[in-house]
Amino acid sequence: MNQKVGGVLAEIKRLQTQSAFGRVESLAGTLLVVKAPSNRVFIGEICVIEGREGRRIQAEVVGFREESALVMPYDAIEGVGPGSKIEFAGQEAVAYPHQSWLGRVLNGLGEPIDGQEPLLYGDRVYSYKAPPIPAHARALVEERLDLGVRAFNTFLTCCRGQRMGVFAGSGVGKSMLLAQLARNAKADVIVIGLIGERGREVKEFIKHTLGEEGLKKSVLIVSTSDEPALLRRQAAYLTMTVSEYFRDQGCEVLCLMDSVTRFAMALREIGLALGEPSASKGYTPSVFAELPRLLERAGPGLDKAQSGSITGLFTVLVEGDDHNEPVADSVRSILDGHVVLERAIAERGRYPAINLLRSVSRSMPMCNTEDETRLIKKARQLLSTYEDMAEMIRLGAYRRGANAEVDEAIQYNAPLEEFLSQKLNECVSLPDAFQLLEEILPPVKDI
Repeated sequence: MNQKVGGVLAEIKRLQTQSAFGRVESLAGTLLVVKAPSNRVFIGEICVIEGREGRRIQAEVVGFREESALVMPYDAIEGVGPGSKIEFAGQEAVAYPHQSWLGRVLNGLGEPIDGQEPLLYGDRVYSYKAPPIPAHARALVEERLDLGVRAFNTFLTCCRGQRMGVFAGSGVGKSMLLAQLARNAKADVIVIGLIGERGREVKEFIKHTLGEEGLKKSVLIVSTSDEPALLRRQAAYLTMTVSEYFRDQGCEVLCLMDSVTRFAMALREIGLALGEPSASKGYTPSVFAELPRLLERAGPGLDKAQSGSITGLFTVLVEGDDHNEPVADSVRSILDGHVVLERAIAERGRYPAINLLRSVSRSMPMCNTEDETRLIKKARQLLSTYEDMAEMIRLGAYRRGANAEVDEAIQYNAPLEEFLSQKLNECVSLPDAFQLLEEILPPVKDI
């Protein structure tokens, strides 16, 4: 279909067929209590608030209280007061993704924010809250995905359709790692969701960290920390929606989201505004119900030929470097592996600061050959032995010759540390990564 024709059809579908109207009764924080026809309004419905001087603010119905609808806006609500008119469109949040969205930067509502020409729209509607593919209909997670990062390609091998979490405190290098994966991964399309990101870092991420090469095959969805909670939540949903579109085109999609924690914080803010009781650290029960609904949308496509997949890498901002805090614990139980970035490793100058002994990919060892598995097992053994004795070695309390295994671990620690360290603009393929590791280690027998 002609692109312009597809765009026109999409716009026609976006037009409302019938409307209902209501009036603002009261306001509590960012929550509007609206008198509206009870039989014409539903949860998730998009509406428009008419503010002062003709300002129109898009909003969403998030709940009900007795005979009134509870509405939250996607924008600031200055100029809205009691009696302000609200128009209910009778539609939920949907998107019409298009191939031309590659290289573009969008907000949580699917609007371009990169200053370029207007978007073209596809002719197929995608819901922001689409259910995941049924478990029995999915393909198996088998084929390895080359991520271009040595530590991932060897110790944390990732397969197409796998979902992994990157767990770290603030300032440990999560965003840089995601940008490196976006530039180096052998995926057809990269969809990046920056949820609750610092406004200062967005352009820096696009221009310098991601670069022109990375942006060319990416779609970027951005919602900064100053935006309303509802818009931050929508940005996460749109990230998955765009990923699903490209998956349905038969593409191998790498979905990168930074961060799931800020998505959970947005849900907490919405839940508390609605009067939902807190369950753990202020997080409401609906947060832990919504997390799997979002994360399960990533994964392998339909079990048929030429079906695409969504490989998901989701960062988790652990509060106070506590990797057992509620969101981290919940996300870790949902995903197919976790990568732990450690502040102490970052402070000694190794990037990426991955603690391999605390990280795991659940597709291993099935996805590797026997020789590769033996190689990784030997390397992990050396790293573990050195870690156990690290304090004594630093204090000079260990004497060489006292233990052959410790001596071997000391001998290979420096080469392994150098192997795990990688520059931002450096790309190492999966076969080359295993070859480099094999050159470092001694001949490996069955262990």
